[in-house]
Amino acid sequence: MTPMTGGIYLLQDDGHLIEMTEQAYDSEALLQKLLADYPSLLAGNQINPTEPRRWLLISREMPVPLDEHNSVRAAVDHLYLDQDGIPTLVEVKRSSDTRIRREVIGQMIDYAANAVVYWPLADIQARFVILCERRGVDPEQELASFLEEDIGEDNFWQAVKTNLKAGKIRLVFVADQIPTELQRAIEFLNAQMDPAEVLAIEIKQYVGQNLKTLVPRVIGQTAEARQKKATAREKRQWDEASFFEELEQRGGLEEATVARNILAWATPKVSTIQWGEGSRTGSFVPILTHHEQEHRLFATYTYGALEIYFYWYQYKPPFDAEEKRLELLARFNAIEGISISAEAISRRPSVRLSVLQNEAVLRQFLDVFDWFIGEVEAS
Repeated sequence: MTPMTGGIYLLQDDGHLIEMTEQAYDSEALLQKLLADYPSLLAGNQINPTEPRRWLLISREMPVPLDEHNSVRAAVDHLYLDQDGIPTLVEVKRSSDTRIRREVIGQMIDYAANAVVYWPLADIQARFVILCERRGVDPEQELASFLEEDIGEDNFWQAVKTNLKAGKIRLVFVADQIPTELQRAIEFLNAQMDPAEVLAIEIKQYVGQNLKTLVPRVIGQTAEARQKKATAREKRQWDEASFFEELEQRGGLEEATVARNILAWATPKVSTIQWGEGSRTGSFVPILTHHEQEHRLFATYTYGALEIYFYWYQYKPPFDAEEKRLELLARFNAIEGISISAEAISRRPSVRLSVLQNEAVLRQFLDVFDWFIGEVEAS
């Protein structure tokens, strides 16, 4: 491993100063694995300091169809989604690879142009499931832990589909060193392409005395480009009036009536109604406070669904016990039109508001939550 120029200094608690020298990576594969294992190396806080980007790895070596028949395929090194469902294509090269100067740009633009046309949402979801299975984790639980509370799973995947259709994607070149000519090309592309974003991330490696430090730096965000297309979600504070106006527009008066009845039931029974801050989707969450613990019952969304918060129930008594969550599940499944799998007791399954339009069905559904509140208060 050949030393490179530059260094950083680590000052330990005992006052000992360790000089760490920049060194090249042993292989491109090593850098690829580091990115897969530690997505935060993509420096989401530098890409968007206002609202740092978080990353959900979908796949390594993600196939990209290069024609409508899927007969010719390439593969991008990594596909991530950020918390707004923006597909982020990552291509990794070492600075010693001469292709980093020109070929990699054409290659990535080719990937992007075809991905927005030929990537079905189902393929992206399937690749995520495959990745989770290889890692021995549950895909729905992995997604639930990634999402913010005011974003439902259905809404997140719909955002991915919408972003792809609109060409709202992010192209990221990663290397241990970004050549000057590549930097200039990326700055130019990032300023010109809209709504796509084009960036490079230089991840330098420093070693010394059996220690290793990785230092990422985002390249390509000129002040003009950053101002033109900042990727921060403009949060919107929803309230009762704006929520129901939006829900009526999307789902009609019938779904809005169901949600009004749910809100009327919840208001006197819980401590707080929390209105969401989603940029495109409104929500309200009834919160019961008991013994200084907050219990979030469910979330109702303007896209016409109610999400049952099993994922959050599992962390607080009495529903931290699996048998209690299974009992709760059985009560829900006894209601006509509701069928939730047993695996969902650690997830966030949703119920369409249209299922609850029948007055008797809605009453049964809310009776289950009356029982839920009683169990919490008795615990």
